[in-house]
Parts: sequence; structure tokens; C-alpha cells
Amino acid sequence: MAYVIGDGCIKCGNCAANCPVEAISEGDDKYVIDADTCISCGTCAAGCPVEVISEE
Repeated sequence: MAYVIGDGCIKCGNCAANCPVEAISEGDDKYVIDADTCISCGTCAAGCPVEVISEE
């Protein structure tokens, strides 16, 4: 199951920098995860300083 980034995203970029498959990109108001590319490893969630990334 893919991960999603919640509305509390502060656009720090930690998630994108740590994603091993480059499934995360910068959106208009927050980073977004491409569900088709995400391998559900949880690395993004572990590195999120505001804890807004969770499994879909």
C-alpha cells in the first residue's frame, strides 16, 4: 500500500531526498507521492519531521 503526505507538510524535502525510488515530487502546497512508483518502504515517513506521512 502506498504512502500519502498529509496537509501538514512543511515542504522541507526530507521525504524526497530519502526516497529510494524517487516516487516523491514537490507539489503546489506540499510534496506528493506517486502511488504507482512507491514501494511502501516507509523511509519517507521515518524521516518526516512533522509526522504527516502515513500509509494510504
